[in-house]
Amino acid sequence: MEAEVGRKEEEEKMEVEPKTGVSFPAKLSDGKQLCATGLRRRKLLALGINIYAFGMYVDIDARLKELLKAKFGEAAERPCKELYEAVIDGDVGIVVRLVIVFKGLTMSMVRKNFDEGLGGSLKKLTGGQKNEELIKKVMAAAKDGTKLPPGSVIEITRLPGHVLQAKVKDELMSKVESELLCRAYFHMYLGDDPFDKEAKERFGRTLVSSLSAP
Repeated sequence: MEAEVGRKEEEEKMEVEPKTGVSFPAKLSDGKQLCATGLRRRKLLALGINIYAFGMYVDIDARLKELLKAKFGEAAERPCKELYEAVIDGDVGIVVRLVIVFKGLTMSMVRKNFDEGLGGSLKKLTGGQKNEELIKKVMAAAKDGTKLPPGSVIEITRLPGHVLQAKVKDELMSKVESELLCRAYFHMYLGDDPFDKEAKERFGRTLVSSLSAP
């Protein structure tokens, strides 16, 4: 009984993204742990606009620890480029939960953001090929006119076998099996030019600390 109460309390713990005040659960129902929160901003008419807050969740399980320890051992003191690349390229269970903060956002605007951000990431990984057909598969079932008021949640998940799953307000929008697409998506958050550098660094520090955890 006490163990059950402890698990429930752990699931109910929240972490606040400081720039927006958006709260994220410390752990998802499937056990993935929150490694970092951050903010996606866009420039509009020379002004910085907050689009969404995000939380990055990972399966910090034995398989992930084995992968990281095989590359870096147990003595890693701080995150390095190779650590982020191991997560980006590996078949590691990871979720990015986006919580909308911008008023007036529609699905067509989200598609445009995907086209620009994901397209740019694909170009970096492929030497200049944007691969528009692959991008169009993401959010394939979403309707352009769908409104996403503040508080709306989008979840992008990498499932086993390099499958990128997209959900909008708990409704499944797409499931695309593509190692390249998975790499390109998480490269936007953990690559050389991430959406939020502080979030990337916190993510890395959490993984490094997990190597020494029992």
